[in-house]
Amino acid sequence: MTDAALSTIPVIETAEELESPSRRALRRLVKRKGAVLGFIVLAIFIVLALLAPLLAPYDPIATSWTLVRKPPSALHWFGTDDLGRDVLTRVIYGARASLLAGAISIGIALAVGVPLGLLSGYRGGFIDALISRMTDAMLACPSLILAIAFAAFLGPSLGNAMIAIGITATPIFVRLTRAQTMNVKVEDYVEAARAIGNPRWRIALFHILPNILPALLVQATLSIATAIIAEAALSFLGLGQQPPAPSWGSMLNAAQRFLTSAPWMAIWPGLAIFLVVLSFNLLGDGLRDALDPRAR
Repeated sequence: MTDAALSTIPVIETAEELESPSRRALRRLVKRKGAVLGFIVLAIFIVLALLAPLLAPYDPIATSWTLVRKPPSALHWFGTDDLGRDVLTRVIYGARASLLAGAISIGIALAVGVPLGLLSGYRGGFIDALISRMTDAMLACPSLILAIAFAAFLGPSLGNAMIAIGITATPIFVRLTRAQTMNVKVEDYVEAARAIGNPRWRIALFHILPNILPALLVQATLSIATAIIAEAALSFLGLGQQPPAPSWGSMLNAAQRFLTSAPWMAIWPGLAIFLVVLSFNLLGDGLRDALDPRAR
């Protein structure tokens, strides 16, 4: 067969090959039942947090000495706590503190860690060595202990707890961004961008960063779950959300004295933490598989 005849043969592309990367990732994600279940549970908690004033049946900080530690009933589905406050209402409002702490603290970690990782991985040399040693020093300390130290130094409040958690999560994103940048910067399209005279900042922002975003997105999703646990731990220790504002961690702290007489005080906030953290992990695992270019 001549070259002319070969050139006339049409190239048939499948629908999957013509599909955009975002649609392909979404299709793969929908096929993973665990990720879909996690997304649905998270969506429910987000709606509860956003619409808490409309959905909560009672005032989250209103006390009643006639309703102290009442078991679940038709009026109080999750029972009441040691001050007569409705546990269901406080769980709903507590979702605000936990989800907000998870999102903002990881946002802080991304805002600080990604630029440092890009700079370290792309420039190399002394800058890379300096940032890497600082990152190693922070990773050498247990993240929760480091968060407690920062929160105690800054002062007990939800805002300071989010800053403390964000600082302790930053080294993870510095190291991940650095490793991804070092892998991507030797690719042909980056070399081509450098050869035609693009400045370093443009190559880093427009050629390297978009290609490492999937890995950062997966890590951010998984890290939010860790941040929620850290916020609950700080609130449990009195370094996070301050009473009487509701927080799942502070609710568990109040419930520890009544585990035998009023177990519902600990069951519901503990179950809420478990479901949210599990859902973020399921969604993160699903995103990792969906965004993997080698997956089919």
